[in-house]
Amino acid sequence: MTGGRVGRQRKPTELKVLEGNPGKRQLPQNEVKPKPIIPECPIWLHDYAKTEWNIIAPKLDMLGLLTEVDCTALAAYCQSYARWREAEEFMSKHNTIFKTQSGYLQQVPQVAIAQKYMALMSTYLGKFGLSPADRAGLVSPKGKENSNGISKLLSG
Repeated sequence: MTGGRVGRQRKPTELKVLEGNPGKRQLPQNEVKPKPIIPECPIWLHDYAKTEWNIIAPKLDMLGLLTEVDCTALAAYCQSYARWREAEEFMSKHNTIFKTQSGYLQQVPQVAIAQKYMALMSTYLGKFGLSPADRAGLVSPKGKENSNGISKLLSG
């Protein structure tokens, strides 16, 4: 559900600032600004998801893109990462095609699972401004990192 809105989703002001405000429109002055902190990692996440949380959350925080209300979106990304990784590891150890009892060739379910979770990961990364297309227009905000610092941060 879109909540009654049509058209493109709005970008967070922080992303517009990092992009250098390409539309040159006045930035919202009264936008709700949740407290910028790293939310606590949910204990129920898969181990791979917790590891990804510990890698990506500090980076998002350093860029000013993570707040106290982003826990669910970040958890969904991390859990998608864990499921994708599990499916990829399965496919690395086993064949991706098998022969059914009737003699037909069929792909293992992990192929579709990996594709599904890769798409979900891409969606969540885009919402945080971390897909390659979203990142292409990012510039360094004043007082944060220099552009080389952002590049180093995003590259690991």
